[in-house]
Amino acid sequence: MKPNLRFLLSDPAHFVALGFGSGLWPKGPGTAGTLAGWLLFPIIRAPLSETLFAGLLIASFLFGILACERTGRSLGVSDPGCIVWDEIVAIWLVLWLTPDTLLWQAVAFGLFRFFDIVKPQPIRWVDAHAHGGFGVMIDDILAAGYTLVVLALLVRFFG
Repeated sequence: MKPNLRFLLSDPAHFVALGFGSGLWPKGPGTAGTLAGWLLFPIIRAPLSETLFAGLLIASFLFGILACERTGRSLGVSDPGCIVWDEIVAIWLVLWLTPDTLLWQAVAFGLFRFFDIVKPQPIRWVDAHAHGGFGVMIDDILAAGYTLVVLALLVRFFG
């Protein structure tokens, strides 16, 4: 089943899992979802303290497990490309820990997309062995971890 606007709006879990519609983008929905997360980041981050934002990230991850599981089941595929909530939550984590400049955020965006697409080990192993909503969410958190390590090194040497 190919999701459409009707599917997106049929269930709040689908609306979230499909990144508020960004997952319906026909070419590169993961990149579209990551971009949506980047655009939403300043809006959701600005009014929250560090502690509240950390809580929001944890809640978003946990809710994502449920929403992605439900949406994957409805689509008949565990991790279809249109599910992009995992990219959104992961890029929020990355941007939270990235220097607050457009250049560093763009570098973080590119690094995250690279690690999410290439899936170096152990991300590839986790992607193959962790299933359901947890599997959908966790490989992007691992890609965020790789991104943050490389970003920290780049900031250290070039920042």
